[in-house]
Amino acid sequence: MTPASVVPLLPLEGSLSTIGSPALWGWTIAGVIALFVIDFLITRKPHEVSMKEAVGWSIFYVALPLLFGVFVVLRFGGGTGMEYYTGYLVEKSLSVDNLFVFMMLLAGFAVPRALQQRVLLIGVAGALVLRAGFIALGATLIESFAITFLFFGLILVATAVKVWRDAAVGHSDEDVSKLPVVRLVNKVWPVAPAYHGTRMTVVQSGGRALTPLAVVTLAILGTDLLFAIDSVPAVYGITGDPYLVFATNAFALLGLRALYFVLEGVLSKLVHLSYGLAIILAFIGVKLVLHWAHGVWDWVPTVPTLASLVVIVGVLALTTVTSLLASGRASALRPDEADAPVGLPSERVDASGS
Repeated sequence: MTPASVVPLLPLEGSLSTIGSPALWGWTIAGVIALFVIDFLITRKPHEVSMKEAVGWSIFYVALPLLFGVFVVLRFGGGTGMEYYTGYLVEKSLSVDNLFVFMMLLAGFAVPRALQQRVLLIGVAGALVLRAGFIALGATLIESFAITFLFFGLILVATAVKVWRDAAVGHSDEDVSKLPVVRLVNKVWPVAPAYHGTRMTVVQSGGRALTPLAVVTLAILGTDLLFAIDSVPAVYGITGDPYLVFATNAFALLGLRALYFVLEGVLSKLVHLSYGLAIILAFIGVKLVLHWAHGVWDWVPTVPTLASLVVIVGVLALTTVTSLLASGRASALRPDEADAPVGLPSERVDASGS
């Protein structure tokens, strides 16, 4: 039970309560920066990520937020801890779906496997910075305008409809040359035809040109902005505490680099995951709308955090099971494709840049 001294984290009047003291914020931000520095040091020398390495780091980055949740429960109570764990589960689920887009970009740009983790890490760092900005903006809006809950709810419902429609069409191999950021770069700056290790620019024809690594990095940073639009309102639908919103986003993003290589061959089998995420986004969107309406009309019901957790876990479990069953049936119907290797196109240049 939540201690009486802890104010509910999703207040009806639009004001925000937070467990984030200056010291807790400072230690959390310092810890996140330290983990990113370690990751950048690990990826400083390009190399192909082994499954053993990817699994090891993925386990670490899953255990870390789970242990932090124990701290939240012991320090701030079970209610706050439930909000943290539910928010983390939502953010982690959305980050897994985002890996589909990362896979498409890495394949479309034929990024050498030795450079993939560097691109992913830069993308994760950019995503965290953008989400931090959205979190601060969301906190300011909620503090000043209770109707922000309605606005966030409608955003999530609209996003859910788009995710469902995209899932019905399928994750197509979109031509990355048509991405707005790529078209813009090609108009204002020359792009080298080949990768040059981890270098972002090279001297070419007497001038400086961007490498394909720089372009794919910009493309991923552009998608990060779109991801933040649905992920931040989604977790605000679970908790109104800006600190918990930041912590769940940070923990969900940390380790995404390693998780990509663990799930690279599995993602294609989760054919119903996007449907499940669409249902979850719609559910949280409706929850936010009800929360706003309850502040206007007392008779409007609200959705408790425990019910949210049950719905989210149930939807994820159901879509995972149905995905694996559907993939199994598809493989049985196409035995010649069942053993086909899953991966990205072959590299076109030496990743070392030599």
